[in-house]
Amino acid sequence: MSEKKFASQADLEEKKTSFIKLSDNAYAYTAEGDPNSGVIIGDDGVMVIDTTATPIMARALIRHIRGVTDLPIKYVVLSHYHAVRVLGASAYFEEGAEQIIASRGTYEMIVERGEQDMKSEIERFPRLFSGVESVPGLTWPTMVFEKEMSIFMGKLEVKLMQVGMGHTKGDTIAWIPAQKICFSGDLVEYDAAAYTGDAQLEEWPATLEALRALGAEQLIPGRGPALVTPAQVNAGIDYTKDFVTTLLDSAKQAVAAGSTLKEAMALVRSRMDPKFGHVFIYEHCLPFDVTRAVDEAGGIKHPRIWTAERDQEMWHSLQH
Repeated sequence: MSEKKFASQADLEEKKTSFIKLSDNAYAYTAEGDPNSGVIIGDDGVMVIDTTATPIMARALIRHIRGVTDLPIKYVVLSHYHAVRVLGASAYFEEGAEQIIASRGTYEMIVERGEQDMKSEIERFPRLFSGVESVPGLTWPTMVFEKEMSIFMGKLEVKLMQVGMGHTKGDTIAWIPAQKICFSGDLVEYDAAAYTGDAQLEEWPATLEALRALGAEQLIPGRGPALVTPAQVNAGIDYTKDFVTTLLDSAKQAVAAGSTLKEAMALVRSRMDPKFGHVFIYEHCLPFDVTRAVDEAGGIKHPRIWTAERDQEMWHSLQH
């Protein structure tokens, strides 16, 4: 049996992007399973949630924004530290960006592993990082918050909140209380695999319930279509919860049985493939997901750092 192409190296087909109006102030930028971004237009400026992977990709989003407003893009919010979310940031400075905002946990992860993560992700996603030479380097926040902060964009309040750990220890959501619209980052996925290589899997389900308790009527997940009714929001939260709990429960069983990583992978596949085998980036994510789940089930609480070299070693060890 021939080895599968590493991560997303075989995924070279451009995805169709959509710019969807959620309210007079909020838009979703989605791309068929590629990382989503959010846009909030206040009275005096614009906020972008997640920058896209490169300045070149960011300019495609900026063109959409300029189709609906000429207000300056004042704020860039990082939902977490992953390169596909943050490396497009430099494009927004040309549009008036004053602040790049992240949680304390996200800042700490950039300090600890930003450089290794950037190299790792560029190798995994050649299509997303085409034009990577336009990236000037790591994206550093200019403003860091603890737990929660409100930004008033004129009269419109946007809350940046950490409701708990999940996809990473620094996960941040953007919440418009007056409109019950939530941009969740990768805490919620829909019709796409949850990447859990840097996750806090044990905490993730409780974080999802804290998110559900907000009562969002519309939610933009990290990947997948915009969820534009309360029923769809609940379905997205349920889907993500099912993904991460099935993964961790299977890993715990494998660790308790003394299984090898390859045996753990087979057990996880037997539970996950029937439900999730058809969704975006599943084959890319699963080896990283199982490795992290086995680590966490075995007592490694803080995720080990992925490097381009470690990525390849793990991938080849799990192939036939």
